[in-house]
Amino acid sequence: MDNAKWEYRTIKFDANGWLGGVVDTTSLDKELNVLGEQGWELVSIFDTNMIVHGMTREVVATLKRKRP
Repeated sequence: MDNAKWEYRTIKFDANGWLGGVVDTTSLDKELNVLGEQGWELVSIFDTNMIVHGMTREVVATLKRKRP
């Protein structure tokens, strides 16, 4: 039985543009690749919406890695 213990990290990326909606995927990829090199694995990613017009304000990513 695997008794692995996990640690988690949550990061946010702002969406730009008028009322939001545009995420810089180059920066997102760069940050996720740096974290991947550190042993972090992406578990979930989702956007948050403004109440008006449903535009994305930010993208929230949750990552995990095994604790030593």
